[in-house]
Amino acid sequence: LVFQAVFNLLLPDHSADAFSPPRLGAPGPWDALLERLLGGLGRWDAEHFLFIAERGYLFEHNCAFLPLFPLSLRALACVWPPQLQPRSRLLLSAALLNALLAVLAAAALYGLGRAVLRRPREAFLAALLFSLSPASVFMAAAYSESMFAFLAFSAMWQLEKGQSWLSGLLFCLASGARANGLVNAGFFLYSRGKRFALQLQVGSASVRKLPLMWKQVLSLALSAALMCAGICLPFALFQYYAYVRFCSPGTGPAQSVPEPLLQLARDKGYRVAGMDGAKPPWCSQRFPLVYSYVQDTYWNVGFLRYFEFRQIPNFLLALPVTLLGSWAAWTYVSTNPRHCLTLGLERSKSEEKGKPRDGFCGPAAFVYVVHATALLAFGFSCMHVQVLTRFLGSSSPILYWFPAHLLQEHEPLLWTDSPASGKPLLRKSPCRKGTLDNLVLRLLLNWRLITTLSKSILGFFLCYWLLGLILHCNFFPWT
Repeated sequence: LVFQAVFNLLLPDHSADAFSPPRLGAPGPWDALLERLLGGLGRWDAEHFLFIAERGYLFEHNCAFLPLFPLSLRALACVWPPQLQPRSRLLLSAALLNALLAVLAAAALYGLGRAVLRRPREAFLAALLFSLSPASVFMAAAYSESMFAFLAFSAMWQLEKGQSWLSGLLFCLASGARANGLVNAGFFLYSRGKRFALQLQVGSASVRKLPLMWKQVLSLALSAALMCAGICLPFALFQYYAYVRFCSPGTGPAQSVPEPLLQLARDKGYRVAGMDGAKPPWCSQRFPLVYSYVQDTYWNVGFLRYFEFRQIPNFLLALPVTLLGSWAAWTYVSTNPRHCLTLGLERSKSEEKGKPRDGFCGPAAFVYVVHATALLAFGFSCMHVQVLTRFLGSSSPILYWFPAHLLQEHEPLLWTDSPASGKPLLRKSPCRKGTLDNLVLRLLLNWRLITTLSKSILGFFLCYWLLGLILHCNFFPWT
């Protein structure tokens, strides 16, 4: 927050062709102060979230942003003095809410890492890397990334602990914050399928047990279907809300829209809710999904549409996270070829002995590697590729587990209690009384001594952390 305020004061804003609604009402001295201190958090897509929180889904293209985060901002803004302008109250709410959610997301990632990796030291290192995430500016700005990361990581953690219904509730909320939350239904499907497959391998397939087996199949299928339906429910309800709002002329608030906003709609070609006239094309589709229509029409999102020569700089921006995600997938597959071919549904010899492999390459990480690889492939081929860093950084723990794995395996300074001790701690658990050592800080303070691989990983995290603050907060192309 401090750095973005400094950079926002020192550097002039770039004149970007982005959504920027007119400010209505006369700002007071406190509004001007808040804009100077926190204005850098309201750039690019943050303008949409702040506008939705203040005005609702007035313009059609606002429907690309799901409602949980703006609703939370609107609720929190009620606690601030009414003398402040609505934008100032919302901006202050976004700064405080996302600061809290980012801390909670780091804690959830740590808990999830301990459950999956079963290496507390590596899980702690991953949580420290999350605090220096290449997508940090989006965790602080008025974006839904911090909220989604907290909900998604918490849901994954609860599922690992066997708390299925609590996990389903958190996944459900996550799908109300970002559309890619729908993909998280795959965690439930895989969890149920794996449980059934392991039960078959443990038990005998006698004829007498067939009726019981079918009951188990139906029970697992029913619970998985209910959970998946619950996860998809917020997204489906939002599509219905948008259909009523934009496909039924006369039901919206067009008559009460301030003239400057109507003029903006006329100048930019935005469709206003409740306006009489021709229905939007998506209203007459068999499945009227406003989300996919808006992404296609306003942002030109689609398969390979971004593969143009003029987008080469954006592909270069996405190159580090693309290489990191691809490297993670290759490392896991090459280490566990049989486990991947059987989709992790076959009990390994180590699991039968009750001692499965731990760490990033352990069997428990399989579904997370698949999830991250699927997001990477979809984002690279179908989305604006420069958003890959925040897309993966807020959705997948792999972006933090794999660098933590590389640092732990290849950095000698992490094998000792102190850089000068020389006592190997390759297998020693850091779970002891007192606080854990800040491993990232240790590496940064001994920069000259660390390996080239460690410098590359930390350099990527730190450079994107700093560049994001400088560029995004001044309306330069860092989205």
